Amino acid sequence: MSTPVQWFDPELALLEERVAATELAWLTLDVDVATLRVEIDNFALIHHERLGPLYARLDELEALVAEARAARTGDPEDVRRAAEARQVVAELPDLDALFADIREAEAARSEPRPPSEPQVSQPPRRVRPDKEAQRLYRELARAAHPDLTTEPAEQQRRSEFIARANEAYGRGDTAGLRALAEEWSTAPEAAPHPQAPERGQWLRQRLEWLSARIGELAAEQVRLESSPMGSLLALAPGEPEQLLTELADQLLATAAERQRELEQLLGAASPAGGHARHNGPSSRLRPEDPQAAHQPPSPQETSSMFQQIPTVLVETVPAGAALIDVREQDEWDAGHAEGALHLPMSQFTARLDELPDGPLYVVCRVGGRSAQVVQYLVAQGREAFNVDGGMFAWEQAGRPLVSGSGDQAYVL
Repeated sequence: MSTPVQWFDPELALLEERVAATELAWLTLDVDVATLRVEIDNFALIHHERLGPLYARLDELEALVAEARAARTGDPEDVRRAAEARQVVAELPDLDALFADIREAEAARSEPRPPSEPQVSQPPRRVRPDKEAQRLYRELARAAHPDLTTEPAEQQRRSEFIARANEAYGRGDTAGLRALAEEWSTAPEAAPHPQAPERGQWLRQRLEWLSARIGELAAEQVRLESSPMGSLLALAPGEPEQLLTELADQLLATAAERQRELEQLLGAASPAGGHARHNGPSSRLRPEDPQAAHQPPSPQETSSMFQQIPTVLVETVPAGAALIDVREQDEWDAGHAEGALHLPMSQFTARLDELPDGPLYVVCRVGGRSAQVVQYLVAQGREAFNVDGGMFAWEQAGRPLVSGSGDQAYVL
């Protein structure tokens, strides 16, 4: 007795092929978008860590140049621009807080483990996971994606597993992804879903869902690529680390130009044979009104507000002098002069009673903030001097530095 020939529906077979091809395209795009997201997140973090201090230094120099120009010309438009430049520095976003969660996660991973567990050194963060990590992640996504099943319990199991894979991929942890791949290959498979009675209708619905998901992923890809960090990363997709080095060189060159411009402006503003120098408008401290430290800068400032400020060179600051550091906490922690008194400019008027008697030598990073503080102190009748060039000049002169942590001190 012959076996009956099974009926074959060519339209259904074609639909099966289309669904399979669309699933592959969806999974491929899903991995590509995840890879792009990891690259941009890591690039943004490294960009901030490496270039953030340079951007901050350049913003400060821009403000100092604008203030020096306003002090020299007294032009109301220059005064307005100086106030705006200083406001930019004052309102810089706290990117350290923005990336705090990332740092905390990395710190948690680097905490000492119990003696029973071997200590595994963490490799430095990479902008892009290596090729092996990409291959492993792609295979895991194709095999374990939650939307490849309709069983709720199996979807939950797959979701939890893929979350672990995403975390390992975000770290570029190739060894971790390899361990997850081995774990998945030995895990019990969920029971196969029986074929739906109306297979054709189910396939059409599946194809519609996949097409919509591909559209969403494509939109997300465009959004990521057009973001500020995505656009920057696109300039050198193959060598992002080299791009960061080139950007750092450009920022250093621009900062050097601004420093030279500032020195020319300050030199031109100094009286012949004198040590006093003009500085721009204070956005926090003004000699005419001690309460102005709590008010925003006014565009109506005039040249009469700028006073000649007593200034000394780093080399002439006496040993044991009352050195007042008005930088913020992170700058102080990175490196400061031993024996200096830390009174951040943002807290200065509230802590005036902490100032010692006698002459005061005030220092900041490059001399802008300290000039404003000296301007205020002189107006209050105190003998105060601005340390020319700030802590950068202090470091270049070879005068000793200490850090808050005991590590190698440097000027931030």
